[in-house]
Amino acid sequence: MDARASATPFSTLIRTASHEQHTEAESSAFMSGLLGGRLGVDAYARYTEQLWFVYRALEETAAGLADDPVAGPFVRPELFRTTELERDLAHLRGARWRAGLVPLPATAAYAARIEECARAWPAGYVAHHYTRYLGDLSGGQVIRHKAEQTWGFARKGDGVRFYVFERIPNPAAFKRDYRELLDRVNADDLEKQRIVDECRRAFDLNGAVFRQLGDEFPLSA
Repeated sequence: MDARASATPFSTLIRTASHEQHTEAESSAFMSGLLGGRLGVDAYARYTEQLWFVYRALEETAAGLADDPVAGPFVRPELFRTTELERDLAHLRGARWRAGLVPLPATAAYAARIEECARAWPAGYVAHHYTRYLGDLSGGQVIRHKAEQTWGFARKGDGVRFYVFERIPNPAAFKRDYRELLDRVNADDLEKQRIVDECRRAFDLNGAVFRQLGDEFPLSA
């Protein structure tokens, strides 16, 4: 990082550096089709299944990072989504939703990378934590509203509970606090650059999931 980058708040740096990949993921054919009402509820359910693998990787490794000087401050149980995803999947797929469930290859690679960072490089885990949870609290709400409108889920009810943070009454204040955590992250400039690079990688891994979902649910011409 140069002197100017070092003077930039890390929360700003990480957001702007990953903007291109973020936009790419949001504008994927699969997500555009989902938000545009051109894909059915089965595509939404399949997407929710993939999220379960990703968040299980994030949250099953979190306890082991609680005392880590870099990742520890980001271990916030009020963010955890696995239980909500399981409620959504039971609603979408039925009580036996686990039967035969396997991740897409891209999802498996994504979850494996999260687990690798949690095990060997906690600062890298922070990058994945940021890209997932801050996205859920922001753009994820657009998906919730669309799902409620398109498939008739009760407002903030089963089917969209993943997007409802009941333990975070003020998402805007929480996001401000989270960005302050990023700005105070216990890492030097070189390590911060590595976190930024991992953030870009996280978006690329997420984009690969969208591409494979797009192959599974192609949009009609």
